[in-house]
Amino acid sequence: MDADTDKIDEAVLALLYLTLHHKERAWKSFDWDAMNRLHEKGFISDPVRKAKSVFLTPEGLQESERLFKKLFAKD
Repeated sequence: MDADTDKIDEAVLALLYLTLHHKERAWKSFDWDAMNRLHEKGFISDPVRKAKSVFLTPEGLQESERLFKKLFAKD
């Protein structure tokens, strides 16, 4: 089965919104390939660091909130 990496990235970005702390940091305990793609798309800081969290860029914060509401909010 071929996985749709764009859909995976959307789900991971939405879940990063769920784990936000200090307004712009999120735990980076997700698939490394997805985290690298989100970094390449400009949504998060470089996940290859010793810190256990990443910073979401302003665009990443906005998109993560939108996706979280789209994927997980009750109507």
